[in-house]
Amino acid sequence: MKKTQKTAAKPVQGAKETRAKVFQGTVVSAGKMAKTIVIRIERIKMNEKYGKQFARSRKFHVHDETGEYKVGDVVRFTETRPYSRTKRWRATGKVTMA
Repeated sequence: MKKTQKTAAKPVQGAKETRAKVFQGTVVSAGKMAKTIVIRIERIKMNEKYGKQFARSRKFHVHDETGEYKVGDVVRFTETRPYSRTKRWRATGKVTMA
């Protein structure tokens, strides 16, 4: 009988290592939904032709297990598994308090 040698699994070619996205924004709604806060991120963009600055914002539903974040807090949050239809983010820490 032949003895077979075990080899370590090789990574799939073309597969890349991904890191979870991390954002920071202001809490605009807390306490209205169980274990959920709504965070708004504002970005300043510039018009290419005229050079005028304008604001664009986006809202995220973020999982808050303990309910420690209040309206006005600046919170850091990260990408995670889906908690519900709209929640794919988890709060990781407070940057500043309101």
